[in-house]
Amino acid sequence: MSIEAEEAQVILSETIPVEAGAPSLGIVDHFASIDWQNLLMRNALIFIGCLVGYLIAKNYILRVIRHFIKKTPFKWDDFLVKHKVFQIALQAIPFLVFYYFAKDISLNWAPAQKWIEKFMLSAIVIISMQTIAALMNAFTDVYRQLNQSMRRPIKGYVQMITIFMYFLGSLLIIAIILEKDLTAIFAGLGALTAVILLVFKDTILGLVASIQITSNHLIKIGDWIEIDKYGADGDVIDISLHTIKVQNWDKTITSIPTYALISDSFKNWRGMSESGGRRIKRSLSIDVSSIHFCSEALLEKLCKVDLLEDYLQQVNQEIDEYNTKDVKNTGNLINGRHLTNIGIFRKYVEAYLHKHPKVHKSMTFLVRHLEPGPNGLPIQIYVFSSDQVWSHYESIQADIFDHILAAVPEFELRVFQNPNGYDFQSWKSPLTT
Repeated sequence: MSIEAEEAQVILSETIPVEAGAPSLGIVDHFASIDWQNLLMRNALIFIGCLVGYLIAKNYILRVIRHFIKKTPFKWDDFLVKHKVFQIALQAIPFLVFYYFAKDISLNWAPAQKWIEKFMLSAIVIISMQTIAALMNAFTDVYRQLNQSMRRPIKGYVQMITIFMYFLGSLLIIAIILEKDLTAIFAGLGALTAVILLVFKDTILGLVASIQITSNHLIKIGDWIEIDKYGADGDVIDISLHTIKVQNWDKTITSIPTYALISDSFKNWRGMSESGGRRIKRSLSIDVSSIHFCSEALLEKLCKVDLLEDYLQQVNQEIDEYNTKDVKNTGNLINGRHLTNIGIFRKYVEAYLHKHPKVHKSMTFLVRHLEPGPNGLPIQIYVFSSDQVWSHYESIQADIFDHILAAVPEFELRVFQNPNGYDFQSWKSPLTT
């Protein structure tokens, strides 16, 4: 080739630009070959159109959807609005537009186009995960409207599905950025199994516990449970994958790990709630020195008590017949059968409780002696109130013992209590003149 021909070829290569994307074209030559006016105008139109479209969708289309949902007779679609399902999904519109026009946004530069597409796809995956999570939360609220949700809560399962979805989404983003197949990412996780088990230990334990709690009906929302280890004593208000929230009677809230209900013991008062009664178990101690056989005057006085009249007539007749027939020396009260003031008092308490309108008659009903001790003879009342409301239950229990404590002196009995300042002041010294 002649010198003139070589010079002509060099001049031609300098004046005629190489096509965009050609391997021999450098970045400086690439940007020098761009029609900036046309490209900037197109990008401006893309950004303006994307912004306008997003604002229209957010301020008008979303408002129309909300208005339509409020007019429907269904309630499940209201939860879609509550959890902002549509609002979150609309956020994907700008990223979809930018992904479609990535070539123009990147100024036709292949490396930049590739990273813009990766970023937009990753953002779309994240928004998709958020949308699905919002849908799952809406589904959980819809399920809570059913009566079955109290017995079989599904919040723990929904949370587990959501966590698994975010885990898959994270792997998908890694695969997009690294340009790897998702199966290859999964294969690489095999070596990290121990680390994954350590990181998700609480999640795995919570899932297993949630399955056992649901399948065995251990607790449900609204149950009154008591766990001394965590200081929890109140109603269950939430059951999730990791924690169970208990609102204590002082209105504080205790969070308990879900798996703790499987590994530790707890008390569930659901049986009491479903039985229709609430237990009254309380004792009053009688001074042993005040217990004695009944005199004729005391029996005559007690026969005028309406609740004891029939009982005393019947038992006096039986005692008289027995003593007349089988007892030789009736002068000593130890011989034969005789009524005691503590025995009549116990019968009076039984009759009083049987007549009480708020005492459950078909459940356990006991008025019994406990073992005598340093504090006297305990008389235990073990019955159930028919009203389970806490304030009503306490009022019923208080009314019962108010009456019984006031009735004790009528039987020539005394309630035991340790000496106090008043007792010491009432004692007179033998040296006092």
